[in-house]
Amino acid sequence: MPESELPEVVRIARDLIRIDTSNYGGGRANGEREAAEYVGAYLTDLGLEPEYYEPIERRTNVMARVRGRDPERPALVVHGHLDVVPAVAADWSVDPFEGLVRDGMLWGRGAVDMKNMNAMILTAVADILRAGEQPERDLILAFFADEENGGVEGSALVVQERPDWFAGATEAISEVGGYSITVDDHRAYLLQVGEKAMLWLRLVAKGRAGHGSRYHDDNAVTRLAEAVAAIGRTRWPIRLTPTTRALLDGLSALTGRSTDDPDALAAAAGPAEAFLRSTFRTTTNPTALTAGYKHNVIPETAEALIDVRVIPGTEDDVLAELQRIVGDDVEIQTVVRDIGMETAFEGDLVDAMVAALGRHDPGVPVIPYLLGAGTDNKALASLGITGYGFAPLRLPADLDFTGMFHGVDERVPVESLVFGQRVLADLLRGC
Repeated sequence: MPESELPEVVRIARDLIRIDTSNYGGGRANGEREAAEYVGAYLTDLGLEPEYYEPIERRTNVMARVRGRDPERPALVVHGHLDVVPAVAADWSVDPFEGLVRDGMLWGRGAVDMKNMNAMILTAVADILRAGEQPERDLILAFFADEENGGVEGSALVVQERPDWFAGATEAISEVGGYSITVDDHRAYLLQVGEKAMLWLRLVAKGRAGHGSRYHDDNAVTRLAEAVAAIGRTRWPIRLTPTTRALLDGLSALTGRSTDDPDALAAAAGPAEAFLRSTFRTTTNPTALTAGYKHNVIPETAEALIDVRVIPGTEDDVLAELQRIVGDDVEIQTVVRDIGMETAFEGDLVDAMVAALGRHDPGVPVIPYLLGAGTDNKALASLGITGYGFAPLRLPADLDFTGMFHGVDERVPVESLVFGQRVLADLLRGC
């Protein structure tokens, strides 16, 4: 597609993808400064006055407030994160940071998570302001650093040190909701009204160091490997919440299938199956191993990282069960612990989001769901702000959209971005 024919929302998302904001975790990151400055310049061109906050060098956050028609109404936070997880270029069929438009898709790291939504926010607000209009209430546009590291050096610091940014706000919308799935040939939209709790854990196994050739029955690597395998193979039981029960009811209404077997019902959602199944239970996935420094040296210590996403309210029970699984010889250290959240699928903002989708895709149901991962809404919750996931995208039935979060060849349809911009602008005008 020629440059001149690219919709603005696609150009903005492409430009952001081309700014490599890879976040490796643990404080090791390229930094978001250039992306934040790009966003700030765009907001300035709209006549807004962006503010920057950089609590740690290059970990830059940016915010601007759009004044609404009714200053008495509580403000709405509309937010995104500027960082992305790293990409191994050799695994991709395209350069992950080229921002290529091909086959009707925008390709690149962040096309799904979440430079697409950042572009939709910016251009939706531009639609309103360029038309000489105002939103119904104040909009607080916030773009955070470090979300892919749990927001430790981003939103968590912003809400602690710059709570004034969010003065008067009671609700927020961000990523991982509002997108479509196809269930038995029926399209439906998922609206995110909750998030599982997050536990990022480190396992530490210790043994006796020694020569790699000796008979050795106190090997830290062996002890760690057994613990990691035990956790990775654990299948946690289904534990439904009010939101996941409502999700099952919605899927059942579309398919005519029973809710008695949640996993079987989720299978009707095709590519979204694994994403939905993760919302029914705790998940414990090993993600990294560290041990040793030479082939013929048995190390004294071995470590592993475990990504645990927990049904809200069960965190302590899960930690106790994990300790039982690995045994007393393996230490469990908590690296990051963050809250779970769940709110009712009701209220004026929920009604407005459902109505906005209905105006642009009439007759298609909107179903609540519990996100198996997490967003910066967790940080805003500490200020009493209720968060939802609403990044509206109408997607092709065969596109494994949810599978591209942190995946290879991340991409989003151009038409979906245009659709999302229009729905979001519609919402923000009147909600």
